[in-house]
Amino acid sequence: MKPHEADFYEKLDRGLLRCHLCPHNCVISPGSRGTCGVRANRDGTLITEIYGQVTAIAMDPVEKKPLYHFHPGGRILSIGTKGCNLKCPYCQNWNISQDTSARTSYHEPGEIVAIALGEGSVGIAYTYSEPVIWHEYVRDTAVLAGEKGLANVLVTNGFINPEPLEKLLECVDAMNIDLKTFRDETYRTVHKARLAPVLETITAAHRRGVHVELTTLIVTGMNDDMAEMRDIIAFIASLDPGIPWHISRYYPNYRYQAPQTDLEFMKLVHEEASGKLRFVYSGNVPSSSGGQDTLCPSCGATAIRRAGYHVRVEGLDGSACAACGFDLGIVR
Repeated sequence: MKPHEADFYEKLDRGLLRCHLCPHNCVISPGSRGTCGVRANRDGTLITEIYGQVTAIAMDPVEKKPLYHFHPGGRILSIGTKGCNLKCPYCQNWNISQDTSARTSYHEPGEIVAIALGEGSVGIAYTYSEPVIWHEYVRDTAVLAGEKGLANVLVTNGFINPEPLEKLLECVDAMNIDLKTFRDETYRTVHKARLAPVLETITAAHRRGVHVELTTLIVTGMNDDMAEMRDIIAFIASLDPGIPWHISRYYPNYRYQAPQTDLEFMKLVHEEASGKLRFVYSGNVPSSSGGQDTLCPSCGATAIRRAGYHVRVEGLDGSACAACGFDLGIVR
C-alpha cells in the first residue's frame, strides 16, 4: 500500500517535522515517530502508518461506547486501530493502544461504510484505541458515512489541537470524551498529557452541537477523591447540566495494580453528582448496584431501563419523557 501523507504538520530545518495534530506538537526527526507511535518522518514527509489499518471491527451496542442518550438500544459498527497519544498505565485496551506491533488488516473507507450499511448499523464508531491519531482515515470514512445517512461517533480522550478538532466536528454526530482527571498534574505525570486541551475539546464539541457524553474512570489512588469529583461535577454543570456523565469502575490492568474502585465511593459520587447533573450513570458495576436507567429529572419516571446491554425504551415520546414532556436530550 502506498504511504499515506499525514495532515497537520510543518517542515523544520535539518529534516525535522513538527506534527500539529495533538497538543504534544511532536518534533520528529527523520526515521522517528511521534508520541503516538504511528506518525513517522519518512524522508521529510509525515506519514500516517495506520491509514486504513484496522485492529478490531465488531457490531456493538451503542451503550457500550458508552452513549446512553444516542440511539438507545441501537447497534453500531465499531472499528479501532493501534497506537495512542496518551500513556495511561491502567489502559484496558493496552494491547492495541500501547503496542504498535499489533496485527491489523486494511480496509478502505468505502468498505467500512458498506459493512455498516449491510449490518443495518446506526453508524460507525471510531473506538477501542484513540481515534484522534487516526484523523485522516476517520475523516475520510466519516464523510462517506454521512453521505449515506450513517451517524459517526468518536470515543476519544479529547487530546487534540483546535484545527484538526474542527475538521472532525464537521462530520461527527456524537462523542464520548474521557475526562480522566481534573488535576493537570495527574494528566501530566500519569497520562503524559494536559487537562486544558481536553476541557477545550469538550466545550468546543458541545457548543458546536455535537452530542456529547463524558466518562470518568474512577481509579483507586489516582482520582478517587471527592474534592476532585466535585470539581468535575462543577465543570459539567457550568457547561450544561444535561450532559450525561458516566462514572466507571476501574479494575487492575496493564501496569497499574491498585485494588478495584470502592463501590461505596462510587455510590457517593453518583449521589453527589445527581444533585447538580440531570443524568449520571455508573458503569462497570453489577446491575444490582443501580445507576444505569435513564430517569426523568423532572418527574422521576423511568424513560429507559437497562440491565447490562439489554435496553428497554419504555417512557419516551421522541426525545422527551412520555409522562411529563420534559426534554431528555435523547437522539433517536
